[in-house]
Amino acid sequence: MVELKRTDLSVRAERAILLHTILHKDKDNKDSLAELMSLAKTAGAKVLDSVVQRRRENDPSFYIGKGKVFQLAALCKDKEIDVVICDDDLAPAQVSNLEKVINTKVIDRSELILDIFAARAKTAQAKLQVELAQLEYTRPRLKRMWSHLSRIEGGIGTRGPGEKQLEVDKRLVSKKVFVLKKRLGQIEKRRKHQAKARKEHTTVSLVGYTNTGKSTLMNRLTDAGVFVEDKLFATLDTKTSLCELGNGKKVILSDTVGFIRKLPHHLITSFEATLEEIRWADFLLHVVDVSSPDVIGQVDAVNNVLKELECDKKPTIMVLNKVDVLKDSSIITFFQSKYDNIVTISALTGQDLEKLKQEMVRFANKGCAEIKLECGVSDGRLLAYIYENSRVLNRTFTNSSVHFHIVIEEKNLSKLYRLGGEYLTVTHIS
Repeated sequence: MVELKRTDLSVRAERAILLHTILHKDKDNKDSLAELMSLAKTAGAKVLDSVVQRRRENDPSFYIGKGKVFQLAALCKDKEIDVVICDDDLAPAQVSNLEKVINTKVIDRSELILDIFAARAKTAQAKLQVELAQLEYTRPRLKRMWSHLSRIEGGIGTRGPGEKQLEVDKRLVSKKVFVLKKRLGQIEKRRKHQAKARKEHTTVSLVGYTNTGKSTLMNRLTDAGVFVEDKLFATLDTKTSLCELGNGKKVILSDTVGFIRKLPHHLITSFEATLEEIRWADFLLHVVDVSSPDVIGQVDAVNNVLKELECDKKPTIMVLNKVDVLKDSSIITFFQSKYDNIVTISALTGQDLEKLKQEMVRFANKGCAEIKLECGVSDGRLLAYIYENSRVLNRTFTNSSVHFHIVIEEKNLSKLYRLGGEYLTVTHIS
């Protein structure tokens, strides 16, 4: 058998076969295979066929059974396949063994997603995050890489006496990962400062499965002009914009990268700076494609990612989108029985957006008090507390005092009064 020489992980414009196993402990999840096909098409691959095998557990050497491997090899030769795309993450040995037998490039789900992310990254931050995710994925798989990383950094002077090329590569990857994490950390600090600067408004994050209409809803609610395309991961960058809810009420709305099932952990950690928007948000809009045949699975996938981000307890409005193309309304009844705070809309047509805005106003005001107060201009601790822990709606100065109109969480009221003492005058509270 001829050993395959791989030069890159790209699947653009390549003829592909999808590879999927159904374990006995799992249900027959056709939606996972359908999602893999969508991912492959998004990456630019031409999917010609799929190979599915039921197994008690995945084979540690080949992922699928050896008989199925030879069947796959014949299919690849017959259809002149360029790449086999596996629906799960593979161990380096599984990739190596499969490629030796079928003589065709094999990539797994993580590699496919990374390829899409690399193509979609536009901003400096997104590019840094994609590069970090690629290196984190590559590090344990360096034995299967084909281009030495030392070419990038010009290996002269970097190799110790008798050191193998693999050890050099590992050192270069670790060094690069350190540099990228440091740069992303600096971006994260800037974003935290920006988040504090936006404290005068309630912050809301759009979350949801990829391609559920989040960006369309963002454009409906704001003038953000977010890129919209009927493909997975149409955009990787967080877009933030002011959202007018009516009667002078405003919130800061942010659109985040869409989730999918089996989202690799290293992608979540690499995109932590982007996903921080979710952690900072006062509440979430979980956008759901209620017309999807796998809507329940998609919601579960999003909830799992939110749990990993420790955001699963955040106040959330469940936004059931695409009701204009929904054929069976019983799914709405199901969600209403399982979740609180349900709103049904169509982001495409604008149906019931006013109801969503009203619910957002209710959430923004929940647990808050609106206060007009007066305090001394020299009371630094009190002023700092007001700016740090409330939304300042209006502020005017006199010679010795400041008049505030603020919205503050009720749990912070007692400390506000304690800091203000006798110098704090409250003229209105609601």
